[in-house]
Amino acid sequence: MFVADWMTRQVVTVAPTESVLHAMHLMRDRGIKHLPVLKDGRLVGVISDRDIKAYCPSKATSLDVYEINYLLSKAAVHEAMASRLVTIEPGAPVEQAAMLMLDGNIGCLPVLEGEALAGIISDRDIFRALVDISGVRHGGHRICVVIADRPGTVKEVADIIRRHGFHLRGIMTSYEGVPEGSRRAVIRTTRTGAFEALRADLEAAYGSVAIS
Repeated sequence: MFVADWMTRQVVTVAPTESVLHAMHLMRDRGIKHLPVLKDGRLVGVISDRDIKAYCPSKATSLDVYEINYLLSKAAVHEAMASRLVTIEPGAPVEQAAMLMLDGNIGCLPVLEGEALAGIISDRDIFRALVDISGVRHGGHRICVVIADRPGTVKEVADIIRRHGFHLRGIMTSYEGVPEGSRRAVIRTTRTGAFEALRADLEAAYGSVAIS
């Protein structure tokens, strides 16, 4: 799956000379947290609700809400926006976008096609992708087992599952929290097969198995 499959294409943007208050109202009215900042059609920054919150205390610690709104109406977006840009291309894998956001502690990535803004992908889009990839919305059983980290081991456990009448909906693996030389396989199944026989075979082959 690629960034283009999950990004928002109809992007709400703001100019660097517009007021921070205008940007704040745009986010509130559209139910979004990030606005790409465009100057003459070129991306020059991103302003987020977090940027606005960080800007306010430094400028208005002793002001009431009306005074803060007045201050924000006079402040330009370029004063509060994040100018350090981390961007991604539409053809990049969606997991690369997730890694960039996690490592950079940022909530969105503008998606650039050349120098043109093609879309934006946010942490919410990543959550949607995870839900879709995992298959959790479609129900079924979730089987979690620790397997050896060598070629063919995912197929081996999948063959056991299929042998008992279950179909595979999704397979994910992870190296977190398992011994070196191993990986955790999380397999979601569909249909109903010989459940107890499946559990017995998996436990015989892999020891502890979590099925939900």
